[in-house]
Amino acid sequence: MIAKLLRIAGFAIIAVHCLSTGQARASDAFEIDVVLPLTGGASFLGKAEQEAFMLYEKLVSESGGIHGKPLKFVFHDDQSNPQTAVQLTNKIKAASPPVIIGSTLAGICNAMAPLVKKGPVMYCLSPALRPQTGGFVFSSSVSTVGLSEALLRYFGERGWKKIGLITSTDASGQDAYKIITSLAGKGDYADMSIVEDAKFNPTDVSASAQVQRIKGADPDAVIVWTTGGPVGTVLKAIRDAGLDKPIGTTDGNMTFAQMTQYAPFMPKELYIPAPQWLEANTLGQSEQAVTAKHAFFRSFKDANLVPDGSATFAWDPALVVTEALRQLPEGASAEQLRDHINSMQGIGGINGVYDFKKDPQRGLDKSNVVVTIWDPGIKNWKAVSDLGGIPLK
Repeated sequence: MIAKLLRIAGFAIIAVHCLSTGQARASDAFEIDVVLPLTGGASFLGKAEQEAFMLYEKLVSESGGIHGKPLKFVFHDDQSNPQTAVQLTNKIKAASPPVIIGSTLAGICNAMAPLVKKGPVMYCLSPALRPQTGGFVFSSSVSTVGLSEALLRYFGERGWKKIGLITSTDASGQDAYKIITSLAGKGDYADMSIVEDAKFNPTDVSASAQVQRIKGADPDAVIVWTTGGPVGTVLKAIRDAGLDKPIGTTDGNMTFAQMTQYAPFMPKELYIPAPQWLEANTLGQSEQAVTAKHAFFRSFKDANLVPDGSATFAWDPALVVTEALRQLPEGASAEQLRDHINSMQGIGGINGVYDFKKDPQRGLDKSNVVVTIWDPGIKNWKAVSDLGGIPLK
């Protein structure tokens, strides 16, 4: 409760600061439109991302802004609804901005993407989106492919070869299903197998039947790929079924709120593959990444806040877009922005050093991933693997 009050208080302070310095006046600010689920089922992510954007806005504005103007993110609530996001995107496009940041979920980004085939740049905050190379759409963080590869590498090296897989029927869940089932049994994961898989609807109130099927296959470990409330539904079913196995999930669940909420039925070992943003994780960190992480954590500490995974989906896209706009001439077009981002190399972010020539539309790959475990003793995550998922000795 104290942490929640501090978060709310810090958020209010940031908002008051922005208003009191006059940054909300369009004539004085460099505005960037951001589409987020501030209400609805994905609001637990959207609100945390908004908080990160506001902190980054303050950081940039205090360091010279963009072309001498303070940065101002203009937020639009898509209500966790793809149709609403489409309406908002069309409305924003009418002003011909160079960029739109958002939304948060792959399904919503997939609905928005066809509208920006000729611009503006759209920077989706979901790692599950797989943009077309050379297009106007970019995707945040490490892809679901990179995250899955690191998690499977870690499980395999620990001797957990038989995997049970539970995925949701939404876009993110089914993207993960296709990726994980295509990796297991082939290449570097030839000795691993999916012994049973099950799907469930995110609106289901129980996943008991699916978990019983997984338990009957006697897996060494289980991967549950869904985010938010639905993962809680599955974890409850796993507890009730007495399925005492290592559990892996997506970094979309890397939030303090969820870890607190799920404490009564938290598995003994909950593994999450994630980029390199953890403050205590210094494995293979370059000077650029360390500098970016320092600014990130300092911004949150100054606001009496503690960041979790959801903040990281917003911070680096804001950093990449801002740095590109600073380097481009004032009034740069969407085409100039797209081409410039895809030429960027050596850009230090909290998730690693970005190289968009190596990995177009994203800038990061599995070499930026570590596997983490939730530690209830320290009430935080800690890295248990080296880069790429190799277990620490």
